Amino acid sequence: MKQLFFILALLLATGGSVMAKSVKKQHVILIGLDGWGAYSVPKAHDIPNIKNMMEHGAYTLMKRSVLESSSAINWASMFNGACTEQHGYTEWGSRTPEIPSAIVNSRGIFPTIYSILYEQHPEAETACMMEWDGIKYLVDSLAISRVEVVADYLNNLDKLTELAEDYIKEKRPNFAAFCYDGIDHAGHESGHDTPAYYDAIARADRYVGRIIQATKDAGIFENTIFIITSDHGGKEKGHGGKTLLEMETPFIIYGKGIKEGYQITDVMMQFDVAATIAEIFHLKRPQAWRGQPITSVFKGRR
Repeated sequence: MKQLFFILALLLATGGSVMAKSVKKQHVILIGLDGWGAYSVPKAHDIPNIKNMMEHGAYTLMKRSVLESSSAINWASMFNGACTEQHGYTEWGSRTPEIPSAIVNSRGIFPTIYSILYEQHPEAETACMMEWDGIKYLVDSLAISRVEVVADYLNNLDKLTELAEDYIKEKRPNFAAFCYDGIDHAGHESGHDTPAYYDAIARADRYVGRIIQATKDAGIFENTIFIITSDHGGKEKGHGGKTLLEMETPFIIYGKGIKEGYQITDVMMQFDVAATIAEIFHLKRPQAWRGQPITSVFKGRR
């Protein structure tokens, strides 16, 4: 009996250490490109890094935003795994929920992917760095190792990438999101589907390449999954409406354990992003989440 108890205790101890090690060895980098409409991908020619990720990873150009198709609402849904009616952020620039969140955690916020990763693996190194400061109100900042906003990014377009490169090399994060605003800015200033808009996409692609290189320099590339996606698209000089130009955004996932050259056929919504990240880390998802992991992107899964 004592021998059996010892074996069970050893198995439990080993299982716990294996889980901890698996989180420390797993890395997910999310690159969020505000205002990047899916319609632009076939038209954009100067995006070699993004195209390489599509060729050697999995993707869909039909992920839908929640309504309305604007920023805070969809960044919240992306990180919170839920729809507007549940998390309660209903306006472009929401900083607190206009509708009381269906549930809140001990920090008083609807549970985000950062929340559940922190609660289930507090040792995980995480970050959320952004150009648009509105995102910091949506992600449960107290559950994140490092939150940083790039002030006046339009006068220093490389700053966020420089921060990302240094941070990746120094900390080797388990989960980090780097959220860029340049494409959305070009859409509002010059218009969607214009030369300036595609120039902004090409610039973002160069930043993607630099972030990938930083993981190689940090020695974590082989254990990293990269996700590139957006909060919404747009048309003319705006967004927020119910057209597919505004609602459909790319979702590209690439790296360790991801199928290569796979076009996702599952219906995908904005809140499925958080659920898919939770699946990568083997996290228990909150009952209040409505997001479903897109398991078909993983090798050996359908």
